[in-house]
Amino acid sequence: MTKQVSIPCILMRGGTSKGPYFVTTDLPDDPAKRDQALLAIMGSPDARQIDGIGGADSLTSKVAMVSPSSREGVDVDYLFAQVSVTEAIVDTAPSCGNILSGVGPFAIERGMVPVTGAETSVTIFNLNTNSRIEAIVQTDEEGVVYDGEASIDGVPGTAAAIRLNFMDIVGSKTGSLLPTGHVTEQIDGVDVTLIDVAVPMMIFRAADLGKTGYETPAELDADAAFFARMEAMRKVAGERMGLGNVTGKVIPKVAMLAQPQDQGHIAARYFVPQKTHAAFAVTGGLCVATCAMLAGSVSDGLAVRPEGDDRLVLIEHPSGLLDIALKTAGTGANSQVISGGAIRTARKLMEGDVLVPAGLLD
Repeated sequence: MTKQVSIPCILMRGGTSKGPYFVTTDLPDDPAKRDQALLAIMGSPDARQIDGIGGADSLTSKVAMVSPSSREGVDVDYLFAQVSVTEAIVDTAPSCGNILSGVGPFAIERGMVPVTGAETSVTIFNLNTNSRIEAIVQTDEEGVVYDGEASIDGVPGTAAAIRLNFMDIVGSKTGSLLPTGHVTEQIDGVDVTLIDVAVPMMIFRAADLGKTGYETPAELDADAAFFARMEAMRKVAGERMGLGNVTGKVIPKVAMLAQPQDQGHIAARYFVPQKTHAAFAVTGGLCVATCAMLAGSVSDGLAVRPEGDDRLVLIEHPSGLLDIALKTAGTGANSQVISGGAIRTARKLMEGDVLVPAGLLD
């Protein structure tokens, strides 16, 4: 009988995503061995992830690795990994703001951060994007409080609110808000805005690729020709943004915009990038909200722009609304993003050990 190795973890829902959270040192130090372990843990590559704990969906095939930080003013370091469902790929290039929602609670659960009262602030350094995030977690004398009245679209029921305050979010991978220096440019005859706030993105108007912008994820995913054209454009965008050959990589991410239909300020569909997100990523929301408020971008004529530099931007997506608190300064190409924030929730689902074949760690 093949021996197995136990690795402690907590399975958590973070925002609209789900996955195991690990103390970094509980995983192999060598990145190649670590990735082999994560593939085995999640059950990839296999469309059902039947031999692992993955949920056979990109939103439930995610991993958080957390450790105490030695950085001044930072509590914990966080590395996110997107584990492909059908390929033997573990991608640590992007971040995930939804999985980030569970990092603060996990750090408290694992004793990395002490409870300080009714709210406990956890300062997180995101190793994927070299950025800092403050997570404000509801706590009491017993630890993390998960029950509450906050609701987020895409998740049933309510839970305790977790406020995420994003800092250092401009130029997460490219070093600048507009990596090419243009607010709008063309790729394959289509107007696009190439922008980097929390995550690099290519953003375009839905109508310019023959869509309404209100399609369901299933309707969009069924259009192979649409995805093929979008992927060809994304590869060009990656080169222009200084990201090199992005074939097989998940950044830059992609979004398409349309006029809001309800109480939102912009309607959007978010691609991850070979599939339509069922809801919306927090990092993508920060980037799309910035684009929506950016005069001269592809959002011109579509977005409803609240007055002032400190605004709540509501993004309409397939599961409802994502609210982004955005503080900016300047206009057009001279715009600056001071800070961005979002309200998320998280819940501890299971705690224990996950098992992997011992041979993978040799």
